[in-house]
Amino acid sequence: MTAIINLVSLAWKQLSRHKLRTTLTVIGVASGMCLFTAVETLQRSLESATRSSASDTTLTVYREYRFCPMTSRLPEHYADEIRRIDGVREVIPIQIVVNNCGASLDVITYRGVPDGLLPKFAPEIEIIDGSLDDWSTRDDGALIGEAFARRRGLSTGDRFESSGITVEVSGIIRSPFPQDNNVAYVKLPFLQLASRIGLGTVTQFNVRVEDGADLDTVASAIDERFRSDQQPTNTRPEKAFFAETARELIELIGFTRWLGIGAVLAVAALVANTVLLVVRGRVKENAVLRTLGYPGKAIACLVMSEGAILGFVGGGCGVLLASAFLAWQSFTLGNEGLTLAIRPDAAVVTFGLAASLALGLLASLWPAVRAMRQPIVTSLNS
Repeated sequence: MTAIINLVSLAWKQLSRHKLRTTLTVIGVASGMCLFTAVETLQRSLESATRSSASDTTLTVYREYRFCPMTSRLPEHYADEIRRIDGVREVIPIQIVVNNCGASLDVITYRGVPDGLLPKFAPEIEIIDGSLDDWSTRDDGALIGEAFARRRGLSTGDRFESSGITVEVSGIIRSPFPQDNNVAYVKLPFLQLASRIGLGTVTQFNVRVEDGADLDTVASAIDERFRSDQQPTNTRPEKAFFAETARELIELIGFTRWLGIGAVLAVAALVANTVLLVVRGRVKENAVLRTLGYPGKAIACLVMSEGAILGFVGGGCGVLLASAFLAWQSFTLGNEGLTLAIRPDAAVVTFGLAASLALGLLASLWPAVRAMRQPIVTSLNS
């Protein structure tokens, strides 16, 4: 262990002797890993939003052959029919209004829920500013997610307008689910009238079932019940609904995987080039170390230590900067009324740091082999 610490210390001193070259390499590595972290955050956010689990118990009932909230219209009285189906625990009619139905950044989404049913629809939310009582007493009151409030600079008592609907912020909420942190909850009748859709019409129903194993059975029963009605339904598990509806988002984010691969290759090439220049410029020094008793493996470890330091320091800076920026800005991607929050987590940071270290070691492997195989006499005479 002492020998390893001494080698790493020596590698750090060697890099410190060439401050400009080391600084430029660290900046280049940080830039590449910053892009890689942003891509990885996108991928993980999408996976979290679409990955089904045994604990999922929510179905989304939408108008058949409709996706955008502007085109999905269902009678509100369907809720009474759905409640009679075996396996259904709770039904909540929801009206959704968005300022943009296509794939775009910073989508503003209104969710209209019946007064008194918000705690059942989103029991996980916590009001961190304002109060639920104020929201209940105001027709135009809105409870907005903390990420939405931070992005728009809103606080309790402020008024804002979107999609021709003006509301007053009654409170700011926090939720473990990213979607809840990026929407505005309002009363259902107010949203129906303000959006000119009319009372008695909603966008969708959220249905909670008694047992997650019955999701497909209950979904089939709901669609069969309304198959011959004027407004037939299409019922899917909530995460499957997101995955199917947000196809444009999924295709867009899938393409970014190539950007991440390109960033990784660029980082590896940059570190390898820098370490190779270091090896070529230190031929005599390495020969002297060999003469003093350092084995070839120690020289190789010294070179790989320099690559690991460059990769880890530069990559660490890029990963931490990207994560801090994404957490501060609270970016969202929206498509057809669904919101994907781009939020880094500890897994992204850990993976990015580990990838930086691994890239540094791998990129310096060939230069280390070259340094180890250089003959002592030839190196001293060069």
